[in-house]
Amino acid sequence: MPVSAPGAVLRHEDWLVRRLLRHPVRIVPLGFLVAILLGTGLLMLPPATEEHRITPFLTALFTATSAVSVTGMVVVDTPDYWTPVGLVMITVLTQVGGLGILTGGTLVILLVARQLGLRNRLLVQAETAEFGIGDVRRLLLRIGLTMLVCEAVMTTVLALRFVLAYDYSPGRALWYGFFHAVQAFNNGGFSLYRDNLTGFAHDGWVTLPLAFGSIIGGLGFPALFEATRSWRRPGRWTIGTKLTVWGSLVLLAVAFAVLLAAEWSNPRTLGSLGWEGKALAAFTQDAFVRTGGFNTLDITGLDEASYPLLIALMFIGGGSASTAGGIKVATFFLLAFAIWAEVRGEPDVTVGRRRAATASQRQALTVALLSVALVVAGTVALILLTERLSYDRALFEVTSAFSTTGLSTGVAPTLPPAGQLILIALMYIGRVGTLTLGSAIALNTRRRLYRYPEEQPIVG
Repeated sequence: MPVSAPGAVLRHEDWLVRRLLRHPVRIVPLGFLVAILLGTGLLMLPPATEEHRITPFLTALFTATSAVSVTGMVVVDTPDYWTPVGLVMITVLTQVGGLGILTGGTLVILLVARQLGLRNRLLVQAETAEFGIGDVRRLLLRIGLTMLVCEAVMTTVLALRFVLAYDYSPGRALWYGFFHAVQAFNNGGFSLYRDNLTGFAHDGWVTLPLAFGSIIGGLGFPALFEATRSWRRPGRWTIGTKLTVWGSLVLLAVAFAVLLAAEWSNPRTLGSLGWEGKALAAFTQDAFVRTGGFNTLDITGLDEASYPLLIALMFIGGGSASTAGGIKVATFFLLAFAIWAEVRGEPDVTVGRRRAATASQRQALTVALLSVALVVAGTVALILLTERLSYDRALFEVTSAFSTTGLSTGVAPTLPPAGQLILIALMYIGRVGTLTLGSAIALNTRRRLYRYPEEQPIVG
């Protein structure tokens, strides 16, 4: 029987590596899947739970998927069910997931640029600011340093506040500060408190650092680096940075005003607070709702008018190549500019005196429509599995899972196994789906040497 030479095995492995790099969009889903499976196995170990028993597979899978996809949705009470060992595992999975999203998303952009033609390559490189293919090492170091600095600042502020205002021991204060700092920057949403952050709704020293950390982590490094480098000349920002930064500010302002007005007199949320407390709680909840995952207001106590706002914000999400989920801010506002140009009869879609590429508009429309279809399908499936679940609650849970936000009305723990599997699939698809889909569409862009005759069908 012939035996393969060692060189043949090495050549086969090299071939696999080259094939993966030839299609970089395959690496991201595979990497997240491996991390989820490893996390599931670790969380099933007896030392991870308070009862020191093997965690049920579905519970471990749900928690691992939620942590790696930085969602924060839970089916068990986090502080009561998991031991410190289990909580450390969740923290590590969240950090790995967040760092993987940031580096993976940014590197896929660069790898996509590498495989496009010269014209499209220059367009993509314009969106990644000063970073090129040869700057990967410097880019990764900058991403890691930014993450560590932000988390260190939040940990310090929270730890000092817990010691000075709540009489925590230094060790406990440091652990609580670090855990929530990691969750905030990575937009995870796991909390060591049974009521999440509702007990700190009036304390800006706790909620504001976490809110700003969530916002920074949700901007995305392409936009964050360019905005900080050229903050004095915002007019020179690329279209992607303009849509992400200014769009995020618009969403924060509008959502703050609407949420404050809707919940002002609601005794279950803002009604019992003074005007300063109401403004603080509304702003922080507004910041967390776009995939941050924490809640300073009781989600089950919200007025019915607030749910459509939260669902819309979760669906939009944060910036591209960020720890946030959703269809992304740039996608939403690019479609808004396209609609505005069509209403005005403009031949081009312009953003800040720059013309948006037609291919980008088509990609944004594809991502948005497929995401809508996925959310609708998930909602219908969840309702069919649980006949007593109302449409608005099902839509809220499905959108929260798909956008990797993690906010919940308390439905997830009561779902049957099939319903929890649907949320698991949505968390995974929502995390890797939009990035993979966008990259795949970009890589599939090709230029024909011929064009068919044009027709204009009646629309509407």
